[in-house]
Amino acid sequence: MRVVIDTNIFVSSFFGGNPRRVIDPWKTCGITLCLTKAIVEEYIEVLQRLGLKQEKELQELLELFARGFNSVFFAKTPALRIVAADPDDDKFIECAVSLKARYIVSGDKALLTVKEYMGIKVLKAADFLEIFAHTKNE
Repeated sequence: MRVVIDTNIFVSSFFGGNPRRVIDPWKTCGITLCLTKAIVEEYIEVLQRLGLKQEKELQELLELFARGFNSVFFAKTPALRIVAADPDDDKFIECAVSLKARYIVSGDKALLTVKEYMGIKVLKAADFLEIFAHTKNE
């Protein structure tokens, strides 16, 4: 299952809770993380801003991205203008469209207002986890 994970979920996963439960299936090959250069750069920039510049976890994460661990990467996505409230969020939809992801997991209110675009559902972490648990049991 291909999934795009918004930066707020990805960064929050370092602190536990539902965001960590969203990321864990990526680490255990339960989901495939969809990435673009813009998304990876934002992940890294926010993690560094939070003080993880020299942290072992950040280095391990960068190594996983570099190896393409259970992820797909798209270098150039089409430019879409979907999230009027915050156009910076469009990169997540662009990635999902380009890599044919089924879900975008986010905690961002502007992005969550989209709800669905071209069959791609935009969900809160808890809602995604409920769907993921159901699909695992099929």
